[in-house]
Amino acid sequence: MDKKTDVCFSVKDPTAVERANLLNMAKLSIKGLIESALSFGRTLDSDYPPLQQFFVVMEHCLKHGLKVRKSFLSYNKTIWGPLELVEKLYPEAEEIAASVRDLPGLKTPLGRARAWLRLALMQKKMADYLRCLIIQRDLLSEFYEYHALMMEEEGAVIVGLLVGLNVIDANLCVKGEDLDSQVGVIDFSMYLKSDEEIGGKERNMQIAAILDQKNYVEELNRQLNSTVSSLHARVDSLEKSNTKLIEELAIAKNNIIKLQEENHQLRSENTLILMKTQHHLEATKVDVEAELQTYKHSRQGLDEMYNEARRQLREESQLRQDMENELVVQVSMKHEIELAMKLLEKDIHEKQDALIGLRQQLDEVKAINIEMYQKLQVSEDAMKEKNEIIGRLEDKTNQINATMKQLEQSDKDLLTQTRTIAMSFVKCASNEAQHQYKLVKDISF
Repeated sequence: MDKKTDVCFSVKDPTAVERANLLNMAKLSIKGLIESALSFGRTLDSDYPPLQQFFVVMEHCLKHGLKVRKSFLSYNKTIWGPLELVEKLYPEAEEIAASVRDLPGLKTPLGRARAWLRLALMQKKMADYLRCLIIQRDLLSEFYEYHALMMEEEGAVIVGLLVGLNVIDANLCVKGEDLDSQVGVIDFSMYLKSDEEIGGKERNMQIAAILDQKNYVEELNRQLNSTVSSLHARVDSLEKSNTKLIEELAIAKNNIIKLQEENHQLRSENTLILMKTQHHLEATKVDVEAELQTYKHSRQGLDEMYNEARRQLREESQLRQDMENELVVQVSMKHEIELAMKLLEKDIHEKQDALIGLRQQLDEVKAINIEMYQKLQVSEDAMKEKNEIIGRLEDKTNQINATMKQLEQSDKDLLTQTRTIAMSFVKCASNEAQHQYKLVKDISF
């Protein structure tokens, strides 16, 4: 049945034959890689031939049906475009894409795509990355034709086969390897085996198949466990949210009932308040009319009181103005009295200075008299001279008396000017001056 179907496809659709051939080559390559890895030790390096052939086959599968893109110099086909799209669909692929872009030895998009395939195999994430890619066929249509392998069921089959490669541990050195200039040629001699080799390795193949199935089942179990755990977490969160919503619904219903009761109560209270307000308004209206009449009567009395208060205010203002004027006069009189007192004190000081000078002159006269009396006893000539001196002294005394009279007259004038305030002081000064005058007179005689 399969052979007939292949013949029909070869006659009807050449692209379907290409897809079937690439699928078969992918099956052989993946199967041979897994079998050789089991016998080799499951840890492979970049020089391992089956691994190199696997990358070549994968490169041909990804190139199938790729749209031709026009570049600056020529037309080219590159698989780096769809592979670069993976990082937008699968966040864990961002690290691989960044590592490929940072490799210093890569210059072409094909070299970056080959490095990306090797890093994805080492991470055991190639199947997951390509699964995300083939699901988004609307995005792949920008890079592939509608009949391309990645757009058909064969691409999904190859992605399923790639899950078996998770049992292989690959240790590949991408940095420093010349991936830009490699020639991707499929070596069919690796997949052509004799009956003897097949019979000799049949037992190993069965064991390897069992181990591969076991690893495949374990990988599927791991993925299913992660899916189940995520579903359980989601179910728990939904149950919690459902419980919370039920509680909130019950609370909301209780709140609605309470609000309805409060609304009914408020309406009844509003009715009572409205009735009370109407009665109160009627009573208030009557009180307002009575108060208005009272206000009119009281307004007349207030106007009369206002006029009387205004008249009293005018009188008080006039009285205050008179008091202020009288206060100004009293202040000016006080200033004049203070000025007169200052002048009187100055005159008294001047008279005291004059009295001190007169006392000094009297002391001198006394000394002269004593000296003359002593000389009078010595000789008559001295007596004559003394008489002459006495005559001079009498003249001088007369002058002093005249001066004292003038001072007394000036004191009387000053006492008259200062009125009653300085009378006592002037009398004392005059008495003292008279007393001094008597002393001078007594001394002179």
